[in-house]
Amino acid sequence: MLKNYFKIALRTLLRNKAFSAINIVGLSVGMAVAMLIGLWIFDEISFDKYHQKYDRLAQVMQNQTWNGVTGSQTAMPLPLAPELRAKYSGDFKNVVLSSWTFEHILAVGDRKFTKTGNYVEPKFPEMFTFKMLKGSQKGLKDPYSILISESVATALFGDTDPINKIVKVDNKTNVKVTGVYEDLPHNTTLNEVTFVLSWEMYLATESWVKNSQDQWNNNSFQTFAELNPNADFDKVSAKIKLVKFNHDKQDAAKPMVFLHPMSKWHLYSEFKDGKISGGRIQFVWLFGIIGVFVLLLACINFMNLSTARSEKRAKEVGVRKAIGSVRSQLITQFLSESLLIVVFAFVLTLLLVTLTLPWFNELSDKKMSILWTNPYFWILSISFSLITGLISGSYPAFYLSSFDPIRVLKGTFRVGRFAAVPRKVLVVIQFTVSVTLIIGTIIVYRQIQHAKDRPIGYSRDGLIAITINTPELVGHYDALRSDLLKTGAVYEMSQSSSPTTGVYSNQIGFNWEGKDPNLQALFGVIAVTHDYGKSVGWNFVEGRDFSRSFSTDTSGMVLNEAAAKFIGMKNPVGKNINWNDKNYRIVGVIKNMVMESPYEPIKPTIFFINYGWANIINVKLNPAMSASASLEKVGEVFRRYNPGSPFDYKFADEQYALKFSGEERIGKLATFFACLAIFISCLGIFGLASFTAEQRTKEIGVRKVLGASVFNLWQLLSKDFVVLVMISFLIATPIAYYFMNGWLKNYEYRSEISWWIFGISGLGALIITLLTVSYQAVKAASANPVKSLRTE
Repeated sequence: MLKNYFKIALRTLLRNKAFSAINIVGLSVGMAVAMLIGLWIFDEISFDKYHQKYDRLAQVMQNQTWNGVTGSQTAMPLPLAPELRAKYSGDFKNVVLSSWTFEHILAVGDRKFTKTGNYVEPKFPEMFTFKMLKGSQKGLKDPYSILISESVATALFGDTDPINKIVKVDNKTNVKVTGVYEDLPHNTTLNEVTFVLSWEMYLATESWVKNSQDQWNNNSFQTFAELNPNADFDKVSAKIKLVKFNHDKQDAAKPMVFLHPMSKWHLYSEFKDGKISGGRIQFVWLFGIIGVFVLLLACINFMNLSTARSEKRAKEVGVRKAIGSVRSQLITQFLSESLLIVVFAFVLTLLLVTLTLPWFNELSDKKMSILWTNPYFWILSISFSLITGLISGSYPAFYLSSFDPIRVLKGTFRVGRFAAVPRKVLVVIQFTVSVTLIIGTIIVYRQIQHAKDRPIGYSRDGLIAITINTPELVGHYDALRSDLLKTGAVYEMSQSSSPTTGVYSNQIGFNWEGKDPNLQALFGVIAVTHDYGKSVGWNFVEGRDFSRSFSTDTSGMVLNEAAAKFIGMKNPVGKNINWNDKNYRIVGVIKNMVMESPYEPIKPTIFFINYGWANIINVKLNPAMSASASLEKVGEVFRRYNPGSPFDYKFADEQYALKFSGEERIGKLATFFACLAIFISCLGIFGLASFTAEQRTKEIGVRKVLGASVFNLWQLLSKDFVVLVMISFLIATPIAYYFMNGWLKNYEYRSEISWWIFGISGLGALIITLLTVSYQAVKAASANPVKSLRTE
């Protein structure tokens, strides 16, 4: 029986090829968007689930109050981990220390690579369930050992077995390979960890780390914990809350320790006033809603086009009812047509997703793939398609099957003056969604451009940063600088403890005249050499740069505007700041340098002279020479001083551009979805315009005979659609303003929502609609009226 319904449905679809094609294309695009978004959401919510103990792992964090603001940070003191292990063994199965993920040079013979990795305690690989391909998770028990990822093993050793082979780290320490683990997947927070080194080696080779073992106020490390099976994150957080504060009750920051579960690392990574405030979860919801609405637009097209053809199918319904078909049979028949369209659309959807997924991965910075072998994927996709077919076909099925056969066959059947109202409402919904997406996309790009246009307070052009991570470069600053300047490829060179794209160190212990004794002050601190200002091109508001002519500048400080404002001194140049019981004199105040997020307020930052602390080389290339020629000459000098290491550098402008990558991806994805939403809406408008023109063929013929011009007839057929788009615009404007204004509030440094954004969006939607309708309108208006009136 069902087979017969589908046979009839197939013949019906073949008789109405244009109608079928529009519906199949519209539905397939909507379903493809839904599938792409579904894969994206699946990737987001499956983040970090690669680790088998995912639901019991956490990072130990702390809330501290500085400068009147409570902030959450992952930086913790070294002695915290052993204390948690000793005093809370009933709650924790494992607690491990880790360094930050930094670049290190790994060398085997002539093969030298810069890779990112961590120093970790021995149980780290076991805790995070590294999947070992060779060796053991317990391989870090040897102090001078290393576990490397599969890709690093291939780079260093090729096809040779790396176990027990020697790798030289940073040109100073030999370590033995005791294990090779599977590359961590893209959707894990630890994906940049391509090797791990022994914590004992960290203690042995870095004196400052060894000296930190009893320093509770030195927040320079990461601490990770694995809870016992029956332990609860919130209850354990409450137990350990004061563990750090109890060791120094005079700590003005009042540190409160807590656990941040791995299940929240990716989606809930943002904190405000010491509490989780959101993160990428907002994008999961956003794109999920967009996916639903885009699919809804496709369903609306189907419903609109089906009901628009109601008069054409009225006689068919009348005849079927007259010869004995009951309403349930008609409903089944029309639903069969709908489901058949969905089947064709689903096949086309799989093709579209297969073709566009590589591009979509690049756009969204993902490594997703269609889950061909996953039964849940097929169950969900097929069920979703069936539901889509039933939803999109239900209204036409019930509507068409309700026609009175007697009135239809007598020729007195009319759909009624209000029959088009549901179609118009659906068109308004379609364009409301489309216009809202257009407005949102423009506002996202405006916010990105607003941040990009923000004055950054220094010159990025031709500025490169090179990290000193080998002993060969230490202590040779003056000679290296001299040789670089002699090449003619370098305008200036300096060193600093942080690159221009970040502030690595935050310090306390500052006092100055007039300071509120209750104020807990925290400043970003950057050690620099004398030539730093000339290298980065900073701009002075008052005072002067550091100079070798003034021997006292070794006890001098340069403040950014934010720091000068924070300390509240009038004319601060020449005034003193005491830091850790040493007096420093303010020699200058510079314009704020945007070194961290371009969307956030500038951090109060202090610069001071310290050649021993600075470990990043800043090179300003000669603008009169091509960058490639300059880099070749600079590379020659570095290789002469440091032959055992690759010449690795980072352009400041490229590193700064990375700060916009997240928002730019969101903007591109929003544009992509907005374009598809408009395409689907226009597809529906095109279909409706063609049926409208077909239904009014005789009216158009009469009007042409009576002297109506093509322009008059174009106006006649277009005005209804123009009105619907204008109504959509009026509905979309407050909706878009409400949501986008809320989104912008996430940024301290943000653009304003201007009126012209709404005007351009509405005008754009109107022009697109007119272009879509015009083809059918002009075609109908240009037709010979004799043909349409011949039967009258």
